[in-house]
Amino acid sequence: MENSYITQYPDLMSGKKIMYVHGFSSSGQSGTVKMLQDCMPNATVIAEDIPLHPEEGLAMLKKMAEQEKPDLIIGTSMGGMYAEMLYGYDRILVNPALKMGDTMSSMTGKQTFQNPRKDGVQDFIVTKGLIKEYKDITGLCFEGINTEEQKHVYGLFGDADPLVHTFDLFREHYPYAIKFHGGHRLIDKVVHHYLIPVIRWIDDRQNGKERPIVYISYDALHDSYGKPVSSMHKAYEMLIQNYQVYIVAPAPTNNHEYINLVMTWVEENLSSPAFNHIVFTNQKNLLYGDYIIDPLPDENFMGTAIEFGNDEFKTWEEVITFFERLGGQ
Repeated sequence: MENSYITQYPDLMSGKKIMYVHGFSSSGQSGTVKMLQDCMPNATVIAEDIPLHPEEGLAMLKKMAEQEKPDLIIGTSMGGMYAEMLYGYDRILVNPALKMGDTMSSMTGKQTFQNPRKDGVQDFIVTKGLIKEYKDITGLCFEGINTEEQKHVYGLFGDADPLVHTFDLFREHYPYAIKFHGGHRLIDKVVHHYLIPVIRWIDDRQNGKERPIVYISYDALHDSYGKPVSSMHKAYEMLIQNYQVYIVAPAPTNNHEYINLVMTWVEENLSSPAFNHIVFTNQKNLLYGDYIIDPLPDENFMGTAIEFGNDEFKTWEEVITFFERLGGQ
């Protein structure tokens, strides 16, 4: 487990319960559990060892969810497969192995659990029969979907994941399919930059909380070569902790190439925190919000306009200072 740093979010999921569903050959003692608890010290993170046989595993997890009544379920890899089937809860599936039988096809033979198990078992055997059991259980995926259920499930998919490739399959059934920069494992960097913003969306919705809105012009994010402007990432990550942040770009008539360019740039440079947070408009004065950061702000914008690049806000560092003084207001 790569834990070079842990950023804490004491207000996030405060007083709530998070159920973590671990991946294959892991356990409830996974370092991910401690990492999540360290990140959200005022939440309660629970996890249990999942039985090796999938029918037993699913039954155990359903019973656990019914007893614990978690506010959020987070499942990784095989755990993401199981979490998809735990209907009725807010869920985040990270690199879900929705074709778990196929994922296991090269794992036959003796295997060792990566983390300690409560029963003390260290080794197990992957047989063709066990692989078939997992292929059969994944046939239950997506059976409990309805329109309401689709609002409560997010899928996060690493763009460098060498093991699981179920983004397209997930997107066929759920609208919130989000790519992030990372591999298969849920390391601390992925948690901080990509998972925490999604948890914050869910926490705000559960609490009925509406944060102040900040619009950022796409032109304030990049230079003439299309490269991110200095300190832009630092400012963006600071802002999303306290505000709803939307990227605003022009909407040229029938210029799909430009629209795709903007969406690709935002996906590559801001990734999952900007998912569904891009606004294309030629009438910025119609935007309803609290702040707009723009090299050419519309004078009719109803909130506070920050003219990026002028003497007061020459760089993103000045913008950072301005919002730090506001303290989230």
